[in-house]
Formats: sequence, structure tokens, C-alpha cells
Amino acid sequence: MNREEIEQALAALGEQLAALKKPHVDMLVCGGAALHALGLVTRTTKDVDVVALVSKSPTDGLIMSSANPLPPHLIEAAKKVERDFRLKDGWINPGPTSALDFGLPEGVLGRAELRNYGSALTVRFISRYDQVHFKLYAAVDQGGKHYQDLLDLRPTGDELEKAARWSMTHDVSETYRSDVKRILKEMGHGDVAQRL
Repeated sequence: MNREEIEQALAALGEQLAALKKPHVDMLVCGGAALHALGLVTRTTKDVDVVALVSKSPTDGLIMSSANPLPPHLIEAAKKVERDFRLKDGWINPGPTSALDFGLPEGVLGRAELRNYGSALTVRFISRYDQVHFKLYAAVDQGGKHYQDLLDLRPTGDELEKAARWSMTHDVSETYRSDVKRILKEMGHGDVAQRL
């Protein structure tokens, strides 16, 4: 999907959710779909990665919870959109929601770009700053498109250092630390690598 197709799919998802007359869905999205929505990349993406479901608490404000499993009415609506737009199975998925277990970058919700798709769907696309965090972690773990996305984001040394320190709370192994330093050096940020 490109940017326009992602927007069309999410608009259709909002319509399907409204037709079901079920609870409003509010979700935090990262990955290629968020990069597209914010106009940060031009490559296509196969899916919409849901990091967290967002709800409002009278005492705590906005709170995030695991997106796994996705709410049944969201899955039902997504299946209809999948059929109508000929999307792949699981085009909307909770793949990265395990990141919640170790914590997301502080202030992620406040920086996210909020968009409403009708009355039944709110999508919060994580910011460029937070994408740097996620993409550094994914680049070390998987390389490929994630590394290229990280380069395309043109992060500063300060952003990379904060992202590296955050990612190292998710994987505390010495091997991971070494891999982070290697990637930072490849990106021309050996000074950042030395500080880790």
C-alpha cells in the first residue's frame, strides 16, 4: 500500500466500525503506515502495525494497553476492508505491541499525530522522533528496509543516542549493544557509539 491506499483503507475501516455500532477504537500505529501517513518515506508497506490500544481513564488520562489480541469488532471490520480492497490477511496487526512490555519512549502519545477516520476510529501515528527509536531497534534486529527507513529519517546524533539507550532497555545483551554501536558507526555516528 502507498500513502493514498493506506488512507483509503483506514477510512473504509472507520466506516465499517461505525456500521457495527461497537465501541470506538483508538490505536497507536508505527512502522511503514505511520511513516507514510507523516510523509516521511515513499516505499510501499504491506500492513498497519498497531503498537497499542489507547483509552481514556478519568483519573490517569490516556492509557495504553496491549493490542494483542485486537478487539473482535476491529478484526471483523478489518476483514471486510481486506475483502473489499484485496489486502493481505492480517493487513492490520498487533505485531509490535510487545514493545509495551519494556516501555515506549516517554511522551510518545503526546508527540503522535492524531487522525480521526469517521466517528468510530482514531489512529495516532507515532512521530518521526519515535520512529527513529523503533527503526534503530528494528534495524539492529532485522536490517533491510528498517535500516533504510532509519537512514531516510536522517536522525541527529542526539536522536540516535536517545534511541540507542531506549532500545538497549529492550535488549540488554552485550551482543545487541555491540550491534547498535556497529550500526551507529556505519551511519557516521561513531561519536555516539563511543558514548554508549
